[in-house]
Amino acid sequence: MRKLYSFILIVITLVCSSEITTAQALQGDKKNVQMGVSQVNITPTVPILMSGYDARKTPFTGVHDSLFASALYFKNEKTSLLLITADLIGYNRTFVNETRKMISAKIGIPVENIMITAVHNHGGPVTKAYENDVPDAINQYLKRLQEKFINMSVQASENVGPFRMGTGKGSCNMNINRRAEFADGGIWLGRDPEKPCDHELEVVKFEDLNNKTLAVLINWPCHATTSGQDNYLITADWPGAAARYIKKQTGNKTVVAITAGASGDINPLYGPGNDFNEIEAVGYHVGINAWNTFKDIVTYPVESISAEQSSLKLPGKKECKNQFPQKTYETGPDVVIDFSTFKIGKLVLAGISGELMNEMGTAVKKQSPYTDTMIITHCNGSSGYICTDKAFSEGGYEVKVSELMPGAEKPLTEKLIKMINVL
Repeated sequence: MRKLYSFILIVITLVCSSEITTAQALQGDKKNVQMGVSQVNITPTVPILMSGYDARKTPFTGVHDSLFASALYFKNEKTSLLLITADLIGYNRTFVNETRKMISAKIGIPVENIMITAVHNHGGPVTKAYENDVPDAINQYLKRLQEKFINMSVQASENVGPFRMGTGKGSCNMNINRRAEFADGGIWLGRDPEKPCDHELEVVKFEDLNNKTLAVLINWPCHATTSGQDNYLITADWPGAAARYIKKQTGNKTVVAITAGASGDINPLYGPGNDFNEIEAVGYHVGINAWNTFKDIVTYPVESISAEQSSLKLPGKKECKNQFPQKTYETGPDVVIDFSTFKIGKLVLAGISGELMNEMGTAVKKQSPYTDTMIITHCNGSSGYICTDKAFSEGGYEVKVSELMPGAEKPLTEKLIKMINVL
């Protein structure tokens, strides 16, 4: 009998010890960063104009698949960071500035520590990223979108807990340099397998202390233009398809946040068109490559976070008359480029408000002192195409419509590297 009591006592002691250890683990080290996540449906509820192609002049006719926005919130004893991603084309500076101030007032985060990004989806609604005079229905959508961003941020900030993070790099070859040379000698939108194209697929895994996946962050340099001007159905394009694939593997409650890398001159291998099989195909390949990378990621506690914000004003130009190289450029208003950089553990997020060409993004990643450096375009505004100096000597669509004079490449890359170095 005495042996039985001794055995029971040992079992009780082990169980209590296990419960204490589990409680301590769930509470986490107070010195470590904590995280909260949230996601919301942002699909328009009434037909409004779609963005991305000038040829579409009438509102969308239906919804093929829903659009989503995600919030990843990080906090320690000293500061906090917030990354918002969305299946949209982009935002103007007014919308970004107003929304960041409202979020800051609600959750006490510094305005400069908020990134509001878009994956540059051409299958979504007009957001006034490129348009000013719009029907009132679009203004109403933007008002509701702003409210959803704020509520989503509050929800993420109110549900923080300990977490572990890990990063991985894969590759997806479903993108291609689109600056093709045509028979007339001019550069225009097409496919050129000989020109540089960044295929790197970056994946970040966030999990709680019970190894349950909280969120997956994916970055890939590619326009979301598998959907073309003949499509009048709302779609999240390949980012939506990729997110759906990841959710099938990890569970529907997982927040999947997708961002666009430096892709000013990169398009999907398929499209633009009206074939949803092609959209699903691109998203499937992004998803499966991300998942294969995800499975090998080893996670670690995050001990620190930091942020830097800056801007650069550069000489502007007006749109060129054609796509051929120009001898001179007509002066336009100066252009402000906004930069935001986050450091989360060993991961660096380098945000820029324009459409950066992939060679510039690759250069920044190579020069960064951090192996895990992610370039995020369409971040905190829309400053248009940011072209390499070489592109200006070649011409092309990006150069034609860019609002920047030649010579932006060096100061922009130097600015980003400098900001990363002081994180």
